[in-house]
Amino acid sequence: MVIRAVMFDFGGVVSTSPFEAFARLEDEHGLPAGFIRSVNATNPDGNAWAQLERGEIGIDAFGPEWAAEARSLGHEVDGRIVLEKLRGEIRPQMVAAIKSCRTTYKTACLTNNFAPVESVVSKEVAAVYALFDAVLESRLLGVRKPDRRFYELACVTVGVEPEEVVFLDDLGVNLKPARALGMRTIKVTEPDQALVELEQILEHPL
Repeated sequence: MVIRAVMFDFGGVVSTSPFEAFARLEDEHGLPAGFIRSVNATNPDGNAWAQLERGEIGIDAFGPEWAAEARSLGHEVDGRIVLEKLRGEIRPQMVAAIKSCRTTYKTACLTNNFAPVESVVSKEVAAVYALFDAVLESRLLGVRKPDRRFYELACVTVGVEPEEVVFLDDLGVNLKPARALGMRTIKVTEPDQALVELEQILEHPL
């Protein structure tokens, strides 16, 4: 089937990975490597991180709840500090790819996110959001990746079938349900290589 839409995750795809920020925080606080991800991977559908990204709790409630989860795994960490470290850098090559794709394909951003303290996204992020035909935010929808409903809603929103979509994400757990629905998927480890793979699927340069 012909590709009609290209969909992008935000953190770890359009911007640098939040895992890089996690690693810096772990180093600064003397935490074991991968500790923050291990907290977020424990009870992944019901923990504080999942609730925050679905908009079920705010940042004030998240801080102590996440801290309690971290404590149960053996370390004291304030959950609010984790959120404060999450600001990533926008990747210019991905922005260029989005601009190229939008001339031919429907585009969408599928992001698990939470409401920032100031309640608005930065001007830089807003400028990238404006490039997409649709931006689906977990905090507003009350559903997050890897729930298949998120991907189904994305397809309905831009008016395509899953088989007509290429989806880029940096997490395999988020790609698996998209692939099961029929989407072509690209795991973003190195952004430049991911864009080479996208060009191969689209069968033309970006």
